[in-house]
Amino acid sequence: MTYIPRLKQEYKDKVVSALTEEFGYINVMQVPKLKKIVISKGVGAAVADKKLIDHAIDELTMISGQKAVATLSKKDVASFKLRKGMPIGVRVTLRGEQMYEFLDRLVTSALPRVRDFNGIKATGFDGRGNYNLGVVEQIIFPEINIDKINKISGMDITFVTSADTDKEAKSLLTEMGLPFQKN
Repeated sequence: MTYIPRLKQEYKDKVVSALTEEFGYINVMQVPKLKKIVISKGVGAAVADKKLIDHAIDELTMISGQKAVATLSKKDVASFKLRKGMPIGVRVTLRGEQMYEFLDRLVTSALPRVRDFNGIKATGFDGRGNYNLGVVEQIIFPEINIDKINKISGMDITFVTSADTDKEAKSLLTEMGLPFQKN
Protein backbone atom coordinates (compact mmCIF):
# COMPACT_ATOMS: atom_id res chain seq x y z
CA MET A 1 0.00 0.00 0.00
CA THR A 2 1.41 3.34 -1.04
CA TYR A 3 0.78 6.70 0.53
CA ILE A 4 -1.43 9.13 -1.39
CA PRO A 5 -1.61 12.78 -0.22
CA ARG A 6 -5.02 13.90 1.04
CA LEU A 7 -5.46 16.64 -1.57
CA LYS A 8 -4.47 14.35 -4.43
CA GLN A 9 -7.15 11.86 -3.39
CA GLU A 10 -9.65 14.68 -2.92
CA TYR A 11 -8.84 15.96 -6.43
CA LYS A 12 -9.64 12.54 -7.92
CA ASP A 13 -12.76 11.97 -5.84
CA LYS A 14 -14.45 15.39 -5.62
CA VAL A 15 -12.73 18.13 -7.63
CA VAL A 16 -12.89 16.35 -11.01
CA SER A 17 -16.63 15.72 -10.72
CA ALA A 18 -17.34 19.25 -9.42
CA LEU A 19 -15.41 20.92 -12.27
CA THR A 20 -16.94 18.58 -14.86
CA GLU A 21 -20.39 19.55 -13.61
CA GLU A 22 -19.56 23.27 -13.56
CA PHE A 23 -17.88 23.58 -16.98
CA GLY A 24 -19.44 20.60 -18.81
CA TYR A 25 -16.28 18.72 -19.69
CA ILE A 26 -16.88 15.62 -21.83
CA ASN A 27 -13.62 13.84 -21.03
CA VAL A 28 -11.84 13.53 -17.67
CA MET A 29 -8.60 14.64 -19.35
CA GLN A 30 -10.14 18.06 -20.10
CA VAL A 31 -10.43 18.85 -16.40
CA PRO A 32 -7.67 21.30 -15.39
CA LYS A 33 -5.12 20.11 -12.88
CA LEU A 34 -2.34 21.60 -10.81
CA LYS A 35 0.95 21.06 -12.66
CA LYS A 36 3.48 22.59 -10.27
CA ILE A 37 4.01 25.08 -7.47
CA VAL A 38 7.04 27.38 -7.63
CA ILE A 39 8.18 29.14 -4.46
CA SER A 40 10.67 31.96 -5.00
CA LYS A 41 12.30 34.48 -2.74
CA GLY A 42 14.40 37.47 -3.71
CA VAL A 43 17.35 38.24 -1.45
CA GLY A 44 18.64 41.58 -2.67
CA ALA A 45 20.80 42.12 0.42
CA ALA A 46 22.83 39.05 -0.61
CA VAL A 47 25.00 41.33 -2.76
CA ALA A 48 26.69 42.51 0.43
CA ASP A 49 26.38 39.36 2.57
CA LYS A 50 26.67 35.91 0.94
CA LYS A 51 25.44 34.06 4.04
CA LEU A 52 21.91 35.42 3.51
CA ILE A 53 21.53 33.14 0.48
CA ASP A 54 22.44 30.10 2.60
CA HIS A 55 19.87 31.07 5.24
CA ALA A 56 17.21 31.60 2.55
CA ILE A 57 18.01 28.20 1.00
CA ASP A 58 17.68 26.53 4.41
CA GLU A 59 14.35 28.26 5.10
CA LEU A 60 12.82 27.38 1.73
CA THR A 61 14.09 23.81 2.05
CA MET A 62 12.37 23.49 5.44
CA ILE A 63 9.14 25.04 4.16
CA SER A 64 8.88 23.03 0.96
CA GLY A 65 10.46 19.73 1.99
CA GLN A 66 12.67 19.83 -1.10
CA LYS A 67 16.16 21.29 -1.64
CA ALA A 68 16.02 24.90 -2.83
CA VAL A 69 18.50 26.37 -5.32
CA ALA A 70 20.01 29.83 -5.63
CA THR A 71 19.04 31.99 -8.60
CA LEU A 72 21.79 33.97 -10.29
CA SER A 73 21.68 37.48 -11.73
CA LYS A 74 21.55 37.67 -15.52
CA LYS A 75 23.28 41.01 -16.00
CA ASP A 76 25.47 43.63 -14.37
CA VAL A 77 23.76 46.55 -12.60
CA ALA A 78 26.34 49.06 -11.41
CA SER A 79 23.96 51.09 -9.23
CA PHE A 80 23.13 47.96 -7.18
CA LYS A 81 26.79 46.78 -7.14
CA LEU A 82 25.55 43.62 -8.85
CA ARG A 83 27.65 41.44 -11.15
CA LYS A 84 26.43 38.85 -13.62
CA GLY A 85 26.26 35.40 -12.04
CA MET A 86 25.93 36.57 -8.42
CA PRO A 87 23.30 34.74 -6.32
CA ILE A 88 20.39 37.11 -5.63
CA GLY A 89 17.46 34.81 -4.90
CA VAL A 90 16.25 31.32 -4.05
CA ARG A 91 13.61 29.14 -5.63
CA VAL A 92 12.15 25.64 -5.48
CA THR A 93 9.75 23.89 -7.86
CA LEU A 94 7.37 21.33 -6.38
CA ARG A 95 5.63 18.64 -8.42
CA GLY A 96 3.71 15.48 -7.64
CA GLU A 97 3.34 14.29 -4.05
CA GLN A 98 5.41 17.11 -2.51
CA MET A 99 3.31 19.70 -4.35
CA TYR A 100 0.08 18.35 -2.85
CA GLU A 101 1.67 18.09 0.61
CA PHE A 102 2.87 21.71 0.45
CA LEU A 103 -0.56 22.93 -0.72
CA ASP A 104 -2.22 21.03 2.12
CA ARG A 105 0.13 22.60 4.71
CA LEU A 106 -0.34 26.05 3.15
CA VAL A 107 -4.14 25.88 3.28
CA THR A 108 -4.60 24.12 6.63
CA SER A 109 -1.83 25.55 8.81
CA ALA A 110 0.05 28.48 7.22
CA LEU A 111 -2.64 30.78 5.81
CA PRO A 112 -4.81 30.67 8.97
CA ARG A 113 -1.79 32.00 10.92
CA VAL A 114 -1.75 35.27 8.92
CA ARG A 115 -2.85 38.26 11.00
CA ASP A 116 -6.31 39.65 10.12
CA PHE A 117 -6.76 37.02 7.40
CA ASN A 118 -9.88 37.45 5.26
CA GLY A 119 -8.84 35.26 2.34
CA ILE A 120 -6.40 35.66 -0.51
CA LYS A 121 -6.98 38.17 -3.29
CA ALA A 122 -8.40 36.88 -6.57
CA THR A 123 -6.41 39.44 -8.62
CA GLY A 124 -3.26 37.33 -8.95
CA PHE A 125 -4.28 35.47 -12.12
CA ASP A 126 -2.20 36.05 -15.25
CA GLY A 127 -4.78 35.38 -17.98
CA ARG A 128 -3.45 31.91 -18.79
CA GLY A 129 -4.74 30.02 -15.76
CA ASN A 130 -1.80 30.56 -13.41
CA TYR A 131 -2.06 32.21 -9.99
CA ASN A 132 0.56 34.22 -8.07
CA LEU A 133 0.38 34.68 -4.31
CA GLY A 134 2.66 36.88 -2.25
CA VAL A 135 3.40 35.93 1.34
CA VAL A 136 4.68 38.82 3.46
CA GLU A 137 6.27 36.85 6.32
CA GLN A 138 7.87 33.42 6.22
CA ILE A 139 7.04 32.89 9.91
CA ILE A 140 3.46 31.85 9.05
CA PHE A 141 4.84 28.40 8.24
CA PRO A 142 5.06 26.15 11.32
CA GLU A 143 8.38 24.69 10.08
CA ILE A 144 10.15 28.02 10.69
CA ASN A 145 11.44 28.63 14.21
CA ILE A 146 11.01 32.34 14.95
CA ASP A 147 14.05 32.41 17.26
CA LYS A 148 16.43 31.15 14.56
CA ILE A 149 15.59 33.51 11.67
CA ASN A 150 17.83 36.44 10.77
CA LYS A 151 15.28 38.66 9.09
CA ILE A 152 11.55 38.43 8.39
CA SER A 153 11.08 38.30 4.63
CA GLY A 154 8.40 37.31 2.19
CA MET A 155 8.16 35.00 -0.79
CA ASP A 156 6.16 34.48 -3.96
CA ILE A 157 4.18 31.31 -4.57
CA THR A 158 3.08 30.53 -8.14
CA PHE A 159 0.45 27.90 -8.87
CA VAL A 160 0.79 26.63 -12.46
CA THR A 161 -2.35 24.89 -13.73
CA SER A 162 -3.37 23.32 -17.02
CA ALA A 163 -6.49 25.54 -17.14
CA ASP A 164 -7.04 27.70 -20.22
CA THR A 165 -8.86 30.56 -18.49
CA ASP A 166 -8.64 32.34 -15.15
CA LYS A 167 -12.21 31.32 -14.31
CA GLU A 168 -11.35 27.62 -14.64
CA ALA A 169 -8.16 28.07 -12.64
CA LYS A 170 -9.97 29.93 -9.86
CA SER A 171 -12.61 27.18 -9.66
CA LEU A 172 -9.87 24.54 -9.51
CA LEU A 173 -7.93 26.32 -6.76
CA THR A 174 -11.12 27.04 -4.81
CA GLU A 175 -12.07 23.35 -4.96
CA MET A 176 -8.53 22.47 -3.83
CA GLY A 177 -9.07 24.60 -0.72
CA LEU A 178 -7.50 28.01 -1.38
CA PRO A 179 -9.64 30.56 0.52
CA PHE A 180 -10.33 33.42 -1.92
CA GLN A 181 -11.88 36.66 -0.65
CA LYS A 182 -15.64 37.03 -1.06
CA ASN A 183 -15.79 40.24 -3.16
